[in-house]
This record gives sequence, structure tokens and C-alpha cells, in this order.
Amino acid sequence: MPSRGSLPAGNLWIAKELFDLGGVQFGDFSLGRTTRHSPVYVNPRVLISRPSVLQRVARIMADDVKAKQLMARPECAEFQLVAGVPVGGLHLATALSLHAQVPMIYVRPDHPKNGTSRIEGLFQPGQRVLVVDDLMTTGGSLLETAQALEAAGLEVRNALVLVDRDQGGIERLKLHGYGVLRLLSLKVMLNFYMAEGLITEEQYRNSLDYIQTHRADAAAEQRPGDSRA
Repeated sequence: MPSRGSLPAGNLWIAKELFDLGGVQFGDFSLGRTTRHSPVYVNPRVLISRPSVLQRVARIMADDVKAKQLMARPECAEFQLVAGVPVGGLHLATALSLHAQVPMIYVRPDHPKNGTSRIEGLFQPGQRVLVVDDLMTTGGSLLETAQALEAAGLEVRNALVLVDRDQGGIERLKLHGYGVLRLLSLKVMLNFYMAEGLITEEQYRNSLDYIQTHRADAAAEQRPGDSRA
């Protein structure tokens, strides 16, 4: 990756890359099923425009997973496959698959109605899958993917996300028996941007207030068996 001066410590360099690539914006955004009038928008898919950064992110993901597996009480189970959540998680899952040399599969969002499998890629029932996504809000897309994989006879214990918007996704997935590993949280990113003078006090406060309010709303609505995003 080209040198552009000293990089922030830890995984905050990813936050800086996302910001520099225009993957973090401030305004009024309504996206998907769970983001309504959010003052902050995060689009990790911009990483595909900088292959060297995407490659480094894949290495960080692989190293983080390995470190969690080597703990006295492992936070991530061993797995034989990675599965990207369409569409945002596919580029990260592909990068991780290539770096770690682990086969990849994914659940077709437009699965056919002719009786063929929803799963693209080769697999054997009973294999364990690590689900990968680029952005998690309340965890609905991850949950739907995990449940579709399990319906095909696969086993899912963990998910890996690049950015967690801190809106209850980890807690929701835990209710369903899945552990979540995350590289960045939106709160940490906002703190970094504010400390670096990249955003205004108003942008910072509005974003934190939104996260806190919608986290509380998500916690009140979550129930075991709920599959909403």
C-alpha cells in the first residue's frame, strides 16, 4: 500500500481509509430496512476501489479470527468455509477467502423456486461456516444468512463484521446463539474523527444521539425468533 504518512493505531487506519474514500458521510440518510433519517452513513464497499487496502483488511480479519481462536476460552470456533452476506459482505468474504485459503460460499438473495439450492459454492452438510458482512446495524441480514445456511445443513457459530453501527446487532445475534467479532464500532470511529478534527461537534453529537436512541429502540423490540433487519 502506498505510504501516506503515519497511520492511526489499531484498526483506526481502516476508519481513516473509509473517510478518505468517501465511505463515511454526514447528512440525512434513509437506507435499507433499519436506517431511517440517520445523520451518518457508512459505506464500506468503497474499499473495492483500493485493492491494497482491501488486501490489508483481509489480513487483519484473518489475524483477528486466529487470535480469538487461540484464546484460553476461544471467542471464535474453527470453520471450514466463509460465507459473505449479499451484497455488502461478498467483497470482504472473497478477500478473506483468498488470503486465508478458505473456500467461500454465499446465500443467493434471489434464490430460484425450482428446487435448486439457495447456496452458491461447494459444501458438505455439517461443515462450519464463518459469516462475513461489511456493516451491521441490528443484525437482521446476518441472522437471515445464518439461518439459511443452517437450513442447508451447515453449522454457524460466529459472524465477522467490519463495522458495527452499535445499534444492538451483537446482542440480537447473541440471543440466537451466534457470537460476533467486529473490527470497528461506529462509536469508536466517531470518536476518532472528532479527535482528528475531521467532523464538527454537531455531526459528532447528532450521530451519537441517533445511535443511542435507535439502540434503545432495537433492544425494546428484539425477541428470540425475530428475523427483521
